[in-house]
Amino acid sequence: MANIGLMGCGVVADYGHLPAMARTDGLECVALYDPDAVRLSITQSKHRIERGYTDAAEFMASGLDAVAITSPATAHHDNVLLAAAHRLPVLCEKPLALDQAEAEAMISAMQAAGAPLWVGFDYRFSPVSQQIRALIAEGAIGRVRDLRLVYLWDLHGREVRGQDGVRNQRREGRMLEGGPMADCGVHQIDLARWWTGSEVVDARAEGVWVEGYAAPDHMYLHLDHADGTHTLVEISYSYGASCPEACHTFVYEIIGTDGLIRYDRERREFWLRNSQGSRELTFAGEKNFDGMYAEFSRVLAQGGETTLPTALDGLTATRLAMESTLALMRRRTGG
Repeated sequence: MANIGLMGCGVVADYGHLPAMARTDGLECVALYDPDAVRLSITQSKHRIERGYTDAAEFMASGLDAVAITSPATAHHDNVLLAAAHRLPVLCEKPLALDQAEAEAMISAMQAAGAPLWVGFDYRFSPVSQQIRALIAEGAIGRVRDLRLVYLWDLHGREVRGQDGVRNQRREGRMLEGGPMADCGVHQIDLARWWTGSEVVDARAEGVWVEGYAAPDHMYLHLDHADGTHTLVEISYSYGASCPEACHTFVYEIIGTDGLIRYDRERREFWLRNSQGSRELTFAGEKNFDGMYAEFSRVLAQGGETTLPTALDGLTATRLAMESTLALMRRRTGG
């Protein structure tokens, strides 16, 4: 049994990481860290975890075998460096870092410590993503030429529901950390590289400012791959953000020389069409924390090759997302 410590008792830890760990054979979350004592206590009580720390050094010295980092992106760098100092393997939530320099420093520290650093791109572990990768590999739609990866949503609206005039603090934090491409778009960037097996050689972006943040809240990223494939990633936090009723769009379209694969979460569609006809595929959600933690448990126990996204995968997605976002911000301000 691997004793896991989790850093950061926020939303994603509560609904994703902690429940998945509790369901995973070979893992036990034995300690929590959060600088907010109230949030820490609430999370301890809800998930029945005895040990909780507001001091990160005490947390790291509490007899852990590995660390899951689910803190805000602004804390990832310091959290990973502390784990490196204790030579502990790390599974870090996306985005890995706020920029390439931070990511490189984290990778160097973990390599020097001889401890692995993985990134929590749980979308890879969805049965949908696994099916798409397998279909591409077997040539089910010929040679892939174009990917359209779209996620348009409101990030829970501009204001906290039921509290008129109070800003959505989760939204505020995500926008100050770089906006939708840095936060959610890194998943799609990772999938494009993973599905095609082809590196990105050029990137260019367009942005829309619906709200008053420095970063665009609706963004388009065009990626050219080494094998000639093109990927469009479209991500929004302002899509229907002022509407009382949420209206989201989450779509994957993979277009090849002999057909296409389409996944639409809201319409619950998942199919393949090619020159041989049509095939309905098994629908599932786009996330899979359980699958990610099952692989985390396996590799901690057995070592060897793993399908967990590497730190280099995290760095690449961070670089592409942040560089394109910053370029748009500079272009807008003339800087």
